[in-house]
Amino acid sequence: MTDSISFPEFQQIRDALQIPTEFAPDVLAEASMVAQRKLPALPNREDIAFVTIDPPPSLDLDQAYWAARRGTGYAVKYAIADVGSFVARGGAIEQEAWRRGLTMYSPDLKTPLYPPLLCEGAASLLPAVERPAIVFSLMLNGDAEVESCTVERAIIRSRAKLSYPEVSAHLEQERQRPNSGALAGHEWSGSLTLLEEIGRKREQLEAARGGISLRIPSQQVERWSTALYGYRLAFEEASVVEGWNAQISLMTGMAAAQMMIAHGVGLLRALDPPRRERVQMLRLTARALAIPWPAEMRYDEFVRSLDPKQPLHAVLLHQAARVTGGARYVMFAGEMPEHAEHSAIAAPYAHVTAPLRRLADRYVLDLLLELAAGKSADEAMLNTLQQLPPVMSKADQVSRQLESAIVDFAEARLMQDRVGEVFAATVIGLRQEGAIVQIADPPIRTLIPVKVWSADGAAMLSDDGATLAIAGRKITLAETLKLRLEEANPRSRSLSFSLV
Repeated sequence: MTDSISFPEFQQIRDALQIPTEFAPDVLAEASMVAQRKLPALPNREDIAFVTIDPPPSLDLDQAYWAARRGTGYAVKYAIADVGSFVARGGAIEQEAWRRGLTMYSPDLKTPLYPPLLCEGAASLLPAVERPAIVFSLMLNGDAEVESCTVERAIIRSRAKLSYPEVSAHLEQERQRPNSGALAGHEWSGSLTLLEEIGRKREQLEAARGGISLRIPSQQVERWSTALYGYRLAFEEASVVEGWNAQISLMTGMAAAQMMIAHGVGLLRALDPPRRERVQMLRLTARALAIPWPAEMRYDEFVRSLDPKQPLHAVLLHQAARVTGGARYVMFAGEMPEHAEHSAIAAPYAHVTAPLRRLADRYVLDLLLELAAGKSADEAMLNTLQQLPPVMSKADQVSRQLESAIVDFAEARLMQDRVGEVFAATVIGLRQEGAIVQIADPPIRTLIPVKVWSADGAAMLSDDGATLAIAGRKITLAETLKLRLEEANPRSRSLSFSLV
């Protein structure tokens, strides 16, 4: 537990999902032992000005970044926490990590993948202390395309723990007047300027590849000390600095994937291409909303042209999220299998940059070190890679269930005192079972079932997905509904509305 305040209802949700509350004594004993060990005797020491950039409260720091100009291009080093230096194969820590799969996040606490003594201490890339790391050294040309990449173990020392808001504020000041930013004058300040420069170029490369990032604000439950129940609902949208930082991470994951493909073995993160019939449905929906989509414009180009701040565009972005299926892990030994690319990135891609929070990353990094040393994957490594996809799939599912259940509970709890009030809601999605609506204040997304309009539940969704006919009434995308809250039930985590 990372916070002295907890909410019993959130713990009940975690218990129902069988999310562990603590680490067993043997796991903690092993963590205490390895945390006190001396650093490994590595020949490589990267004495450069790495920095970490994360949300302000984070202590499980997976990645440290550095960049410099090299001729007309760039040199980038991305150091990743070396979990393999601390977590022995077959030990108590590893066995517990396989049961967890992922770090799980709740508003009141974080359920970590590894004991905090490691993930927030000895293995974390905290500032001003030496840490073992796996360093990707990437050489980029002037367009920020990767020309070479090497991977090796090294000892590093991060110079500063930075947050997205302070880097964002610094870069805004630097754009107005060079060397005026709050973080100017440090040995690592130039890396921040290059983060924006490289990040923007990588975004352009992503667009040229046909990659796409859906800019849909996510619904969050946040700690908020002044709120009645100690938390609030909010729609969170990633900042531009988060986007540029993500591009460095994506670039590293793409380089890792290429290395594994070249050696004929690995674990990729895949996402199937947009389904043709769903793209056609999205085109029909755009036409119904009178949003131009030229016939020659590709799906990815169209989605990038949408502005989430415009209501009709925001509705289409929600529809675009259903065009592809879910991401998955694909293990291969030999030829790269078909449909193993990540369609949103428009390239082969691997998870490698979050080993403190995601189980699979550690083993992909272990594999890359073996390949970089000229070795091949042994039978034990192949078996491990083979076993990871179902374990990660289950962990992903539990994480989604946890997030959904907490949001549903928070909505019902925070709306308890507003039964009888009328709310304006925008229809952002239509399904055979009803209309998905978004209320702006408080920020709530919920399904209004067909039975609200018709007791017999009969409904007909139009071919373009823009109209739902129920009992002689047509509900359309982007339509505004007036809804009266009839019941808010935290126990069942549900809201019930009627039409005004």
